[in-house]
Amino acid sequence: MSQLRLRAGTALAVVLFFGFLTVANFIPEETRIGNPLLPDQGLRLGLDLQGGIHWVLGVKLDVAEEQELSFLRKHLEEVDAEDADWGIESSRVDGPRLEVVAGSPIAAQEVREWAERLGSVETLSDEGTTLVFELTDVARANVRQRGMDQVLEVLRRRIGDPVRGIPDSVVTRQGSDRVLVQIPGGQIDRSRARQLLKVTGFLEFKIVRDADQTVELLEARYEEQGGIGDDRVIATERERETDRVLSAYLLDREAAITGDYLTDARVNFDRQQRPVVEFQFNTQGGQIFGELSAANVGERLAIVLDERVYSAPVIRSRIGSRGQIEGRFSAQEAADLAVVLRSGSLPIPVEIEEERTVGPALGADSISAGLRASILGLVIIVAFVLGYYRLSGGYASLALLANLLLLGGVMSLFGATLTLPGIAGVVLTVGMAVDANVIIFERIREELRAQKTPRGAIATGFNKAFWTIMDANITTLITALVLFEYGTGPIKGFAVTLSIGVVTSVFSALVLTRLMFAIHPGSRPVESLSI
Repeated sequence: MSQLRLRAGTALAVVLFFGFLTVANFIPEETRIGNPLLPDQGLRLGLDLQGGIHWVLGVKLDVAEEQELSFLRKHLEEVDAEDADWGIESSRVDGPRLEVVAGSPIAAQEVREWAERLGSVETLSDEGTTLVFELTDVARANVRQRGMDQVLEVLRRRIGDPVRGIPDSVVTRQGSDRVLVQIPGGQIDRSRARQLLKVTGFLEFKIVRDADQTVELLEARYEEQGGIGDDRVIATERERETDRVLSAYLLDREAAITGDYLTDARVNFDRQQRPVVEFQFNTQGGQIFGELSAANVGERLAIVLDERVYSAPVIRSRIGSRGQIEGRFSAQEAADLAVVLRSGSLPIPVEIEEERTVGPALGADSISAGLRASILGLVIIVAFVLGYYRLSGGYASLALLANLLLLGGVMSLFGATLTLPGIAGVVLTVGMAVDANVIIFERIREELRAQKTPRGAIATGFNKAFWTIMDANITTLITALVLFEYGTGPIKGFAVTLSIGVVTSVFSALVLTRLMFAIHPGSRPVESLSI
């Protein structure tokens, strides 16, 4: 008897705990926050219920083709300088075409043959020493596909990552050259989200060759020398809020090391409690950075992001694989910068082609309709099982109510997201929960018809129904996990609700219902069972 009380007390405590978490969702957030007895967070609502930002981004895949041709141009110049000796006079990328001027007609013929052997370009025109190439259809398709994959990967790390990105957001491909981004309301303001898209994230480290207060003063210093030269570039450090130029720096055009070697970036604070971004290179990057800093002790190192200088500290000694970026930014700006650096640079620019702010009105209607559907379904099911199974139906009804409390509580505990398909998953769970009880009750009826005692029929009925219930629910759980792994957005929401619902349904049917039978009729001999 004491063991039964312990089991009943434990089950009741579990149901009450998760029931408390479920009910807490109906308390206003401003009341929950700061109250030690109430959880600060509960169920989060998806874009279809809460509203938020809806973007369709156009990916400039033409830039990817130009980048591929630029890579080919550099490769061509390297081959010419090292082995071929074609005497190439000039080469340039003009949109989707690469124009090459060789030193002689014979050299031009050799260049054309070399390019055709690559298999990625075809000759568009051949006039004397001038050649014009363009990507083949197959190469163009591969470049565009690779570009889309890279953009999706970066955006998913910046925005769609559930840990480091924006919670509950969706980043998915739409068509051949567009990306759909959905950010639920309240997760991030629009200006900050736009900034995450705007920043390409191309990080460079360059030694400062000269500096002045403005670009004009710096350029004037080199006017007599014919300008700064093709191998140099001027970058500026600007104030974040006013965009006022603070300093102008003369830098090498080619970076000594880029952010491609970064393995991590995170926010920290210096001794004056100012936010800084600490970064770490991989082994190869650490070696390059160490050699660069050792050879330039006493010089200034400009940290450039998207052609804009964030800081230019003086190198005091050799620096290994770790360093930090200081700048005039807030803690939130530093956090966003760390996200951008961790996720990598966008290989291709994107632009917002469609922007919609989704209001919560549709979500409120959906929630209301979903609640009405759940309550109506619950009432019909309870009426059916009470009328058909009598007292045993009452046990099933109590287990069904407990199942809903467990489902809401578990989702609240883990901060799951409730979407419109997720509400459908709740309604489906209601039907699945009572289905397990129907299987058990029909097994018990079969045993009673076989002239077994009520106690024996209950034990045998639960034992025989166990594997039938487990097989059905494990199959459903596997399907839900597949949907969660390969689905996006609302599909994930449905999969989460269904997965949790499967677990709570099995618990309520096999544990709670059996526990109620153990309480009554329990060990007492009875002549009949209300089933």
